[in-house]
Amino acid sequence: VLLAAAVCTKAGKAIVSRQFVEMTRTRIEGLLAAFPKLMNTGKQHTFVETESVRYVYQPMEKLYMVLITTKNSNILEDLETLRLFSRVIPEYCRALEENEISEHCFDLIFAFDEIVALGYRENVNLAQIRTFTEMDSHEEKVFRAVRETQEREAKAEMRRKAKELQQARRDAERHGKKAPGFGGFGSSAVSGGVTAMITETIIENEKPKVAPAPARPSGPSKALKLGAKGKEVDNFVDKLKSEGENIMTSVGKRSAEAAKVLTPPINMESLHMKIEEKISLTCGRDGGLQNMELHGMITLHISDEKFARIRLHVENEDKRGVQLQTHPNVDKKLFTTESQIGLKNPEKSFPINSDVGVLKWRLQTTEESFIPLTINCWPSESGNSCDVNIEYELQEESLELNDVIITIPLPSGVGAPVIGEIDGEYRHDSRRNLLEWCLPVIDAKNKSGSLEFSIAGQPNDFFPVQVSFVSKKNYCNIQVTKVTQVDGNSPVRFSTETTFLVDKYEIL
Repeated sequence: VLLAAAVCTKAGKAIVSRQFVEMTRTRIEGLLAAFPKLMNTGKQHTFVETESVRYVYQPMEKLYMVLITTKNSNILEDLETLRLFSRVIPEYCRALEENEISEHCFDLIFAFDEIVALGYRENVNLAQIRTFTEMDSHEEKVFRAVRETQEREAKAEMRRKAKELQQARRDAERHGKKAPGFGGFGSSAVSGGVTAMITETIIENEKPKVAPAPARPSGPSKALKLGAKGKEVDNFVDKLKSEGENIMTSVGKRSAEAAKVLTPPINMESLHMKIEEKISLTCGRDGGLQNMELHGMITLHISDEKFARIRLHVENEDKRGVQLQTHPNVDKKLFTTESQIGLKNPEKSFPINSDVGVLKWRLQTTEESFIPLTINCWPSESGNSCDVNIEYELQEESLELNDVIITIPLPSGVGAPVIGEIDGEYRHDSRRNLLEWCLPVIDAKNKSGSLEFSIAGQPNDFFPVQVSFVSKKNYCNIQVTKVTQVDGNSPVRFSTETTFLVDKYEIL
């Protein structure tokens, strides 16, 4: 018989404990406190015994999942039950930490009750536990509908009675009689006042609140002003701050601060260049690049007239066969022979205070070795569910990809995926049925990683996989190394902003 299931710390402190037989709190706390002292650190076991009970356990980072059973319990069944308990916990808790377990303790207890009833293991799997704990009750819906109907009828009856009482009061006042009162309230005059108060309150609540058109006041107004903080609010906030509470600022300020953090200011010189590339890529799920197209452009922005007559020295170290194209007003011969971008007429100036595209390039290929980031998604059926293994590998090690999001579609109506191993973090969007695998940085030091999860579905349900990222290094190694003036060849200070973006990146 299974006596109890608990999640405890390495010191034996119980975080969540569910007893399946009658046990006192002191007894279960004593058993769990004794548990760490019984383990031999040198031996690798999954159970430990005392004279009365057996502990079957599994370490989970800084915690233990512990089952307390009788000594004549079947150890093989207990280990199988333990595995199921250990898989349930990540289903409800994003991190295996004490505060996260405490926060979701009732969800865990309800799930534990689905696994074990009266000390004996139920024949359920993880998907069934998820279904049972989220199951809608038809009886509950019927009960709620009946209760709402009764409440509506009671309110309607209350309004009808209130109107009758108010009408009776008005008739009595019209004929010069005292208003009829409620028995047991004392004199009829007092009861009449109570009746009037009750009926007026009910009638007032029934009237829709329509704001009257405000007349323009002649004197100083004390009305509420939109956007202005009242003194009471300020005093209340100050009081909270004095008591040590952290008060959040307004949403507008928060979003502005977030924008400042997300987009650090670029130090723009009088001569500023944007080097932007966009990639559009389609791969097959079994390997093979169907199409890859990359477009790049150098855009020039000059804000000072004295830097308008210049030449850009371009360094092109690309070995993939990129097709380059200069602006029609740019001297093509000068670019071909000396890799410099200058106007055909050296006496003319570049436009001031406007973005001018001076050089663009294009790369189209089906060569697999050119794929910057390869994605291998491998779903395999396992009974009614699918085990999905997905991995990435950075082929172009000179790149540094930031804010990488690999989006995997999920079948609808089957709940959340059960995450096994993961490099990075994940987000489950239940409304759009998507699993987003989020990686802050992929570079030469972090060039590969994997994600494993299982969910009910077919292999075709997990495609197409989509990828998005941004990078401050461009894919084609084309850079402006120097800028000089046409007269005198003196160097000019300039700033550069490089971005490599995704237009489309799909694994079909």
